[in-house]
Amino acid sequence: MIRQDYLMRLVREFAEALELLLHKKDHDRQMEEMQAMYNRYIGRSSEFFHTSSIDDVMASFERFHEDERIDRMEMLADLYYAEASITTAPSRNVLLERALAIYLHVDTHSRTYSTERLNRIEDIRHRMQIPS
Repeated sequence: MIRQDYLMRLVREFAEALELLLHKKDHDRQMEEMQAMYNRYIGRSSEFFHTSSIDDVMASFERFHEDERIDRMEMLADLYYAEASITTAPSRNVLLERALAIYLHVDTHSRTYSTERLNRIEDIRHRMQIPS
């Protein structure tokens, strides 16, 4: 029960911080805070998540307890998705590809139905011209 409460608070805090970050006007400040969020909420540097293969990224979540693994993965997908909205191609496309791979994994393994997740999957497919 304590672990679930902690995780719910963490997810809520993450969503609020990401929302605030996306409304900032200073692009450099946005990027700086985005990088810090990788460490704070996913536990590794943004460099790891940007340079490692998607298989290594997915395997890195094994360090989390099973109850929180999917939520942490979705946080990473949300970070990729948000970061893609403030970067330009070709980096944007790489971030969107990574976000899509993780969202699809989360959607398959999560016990929670999320219309927001499904909308993001469709948005990424549309932006990257990938058929549904």
